[in-house]
Order: sequence, then C-alpha cells, then structure tokens
Amino acid sequence: MASVAIPSNVVDVIAAEMATGVERAVECWMSQIDEALTDSHLTSLGRLQAVRQILEKYKDLTGKTRLKGRAV
Repeated sequence: MASVAIPSNVVDVIAAEMATGVERAVECWMSQIDEALTDSHLTSLGRLQAVRQILEKYKDLTGKTRLKGRAV
C-alpha cells in the first residue's frame, strides 16, 4: 500500500472547518436554550420543559440515550 503525503495546509483547512461546524452547532443550541429561558410567554415550568425538549431533540438527532457527565 502506497502512502500519500498530505500537505499540512489541507489538514489545517479541514481542522478549521470542523471547528467552525462545532462552534456553529453549539451556538445554535445555546441560542435555542436562551430563547426558551427568556420566553416571557412561558411559565417557569414551561421554560424548563422547553429546555428539556431541546435536550431530547439533541439526543434524538445524535442517537444518544444518555449524555456523558462533565469530566472534572
């Protein structure tokens, strides 16, 4: 099997695109959560349920049933 040298700038471009995608996704989720928590038409329970729906949608889209705990 022959190996092919990949220019380092290609790796940098791919890494930058991946980082941008992650940043956009996190920004989207944080925006949704912010909207749910600041919706003046919802009660406190309604806000909590709206955030729960965002979490459940994330789990559904990723196929996850549980989220890993935060590493300390």
